[in-house]
Amino acid sequence: MKTHLYLLLLAASISAAPQIINMAELLTLLQQMLEAVANDSLINVIFQNLRIETPDNIHDVNCVSTIFEGTEQLKTNPAMKKFSVFFHKFERLKQSLTPSLAKEGKCDTERRKATIFIEKLMTFIRRASRNMR
Repeated sequence: MKTHLYLLLLAASISAAPQIINMAELLTLLQQMLEAVANDSLINVIFQNLRIETPDNIHDVNCVSTIFEGTEQLKTNPAMKKFSVFFHKFERLKQSLTPSLAKEGKCDTERRKATIFIEKLMTFIRRASRNMR
């Protein structure tokens, strides 16, 4: 009986491990994106004028679709082509969170710099990874 329980727990942890690794990878890719914005003068100039609807409270469950829309806006920016791996991996996270969008309410937002949006996106991913555990 103990062996069966152990194997069941082992199987559950193995299936959960890719999600945790993907979250860490998403955060690493976002950190690289922020560093590129800070260090690459061309990307920095493009980002100076880019404003994205950003939730006032990133912890508000009503703001998930706003985060997805902002990420889509980043994705369509030509300067973000080299971060296509992040956007591809983010799509998988988006698919796992999409069922909760049906009951989404009003989200208070403000148009802010892309770097602020990316920082809030990092917070959102950290919170999502805690909720998936």
